[in-house]
Amino acid sequence: MLALITNDDGITSIGLHTLAEAATTAGLEVLVAAPGWDSSGAAASLTAVQDGGRVIVTETTVDGIDGRCLSMEASPAFIVRAAVHGSFGPRPDVVLSGVNRGLNCGYSVLHSGTVGAAMTARTYGLPAMAFSIDAGPDPCWRTAHAMASTVLDWFCETEAPVLLNVNIPNVALAEVRGLRRAGLASIGAVTTSVTEVDGSYVTLEYKENDAHGDPGTDVALVAEGYATFTALDPVCESRIADSLALALTDLRVADER
Repeated sequence: MLALITNDDGITSIGLHTLAEAATTAGLEVLVAAPGWDSSGAAASLTAVQDGGRVIVTETTVDGIDGRCLSMEASPAFIVRAAVHGSFGPRPDVVLSGVNRGLNCGYSVLHSGTVGAAMTARTYGLPAMAFSIDAGPDPCWRTAHAMASTVLDWFCETEAPVLLNVNIPNVALAEVRGLRRAGLASIGAVTTSVTEVDGSYVTLEYKENDAHGDPGTDVALVAEGYATFTALDPVCESRIADSLALALTDLRVADER
């Protein structure tokens, strides 16, 4: 089974290397293709740097990874789409994104390049998983490796068509209280506030949210020391009420004069 490993922190990220090593340990064949720069907050955008109409791809090496490694001047979602359409060889069987340095919890997953890559893969029918660890001055990568390996071992046994968002507390492995299913919190792990407004510019500040969220949500459970997984749906049609749908269908287009 071929796994595409990508992220939004860039090709040099320790989290990317950690996830690739976990995938290899789980018995997956690994193809690493990640942005050449930090693409945090890219969501599922399809941005790329082009030279003469061609997106720049560089073969590289990553310590500890035997598989093919590519640095690409593009967002993670762009990379996933390129891989799905055969740009790097055979279409991958699964897409793994992360391990992101910083949680992707709550409704803020909408803006995450890590989760955006996984969602893009799922829209093309591929199983996908996004992994993130709570940010800190010294992330516990051994914990991230162990939790990712646990989830990947399960996946390799089931090959379930999943889209999972996994968040890991930044504690020693022995201190992780378990792996729990979690709902999305109505708040995110990161909050945004406007710090300066002028006629020609706006300044925003991003900082970690110290709120714990509602019980049973990803924000709350990670704060309690649990690793969490949340099953997501990719872009889907809203189940609008029949009456509203009929009302809109019957509207007459305005006669422009």
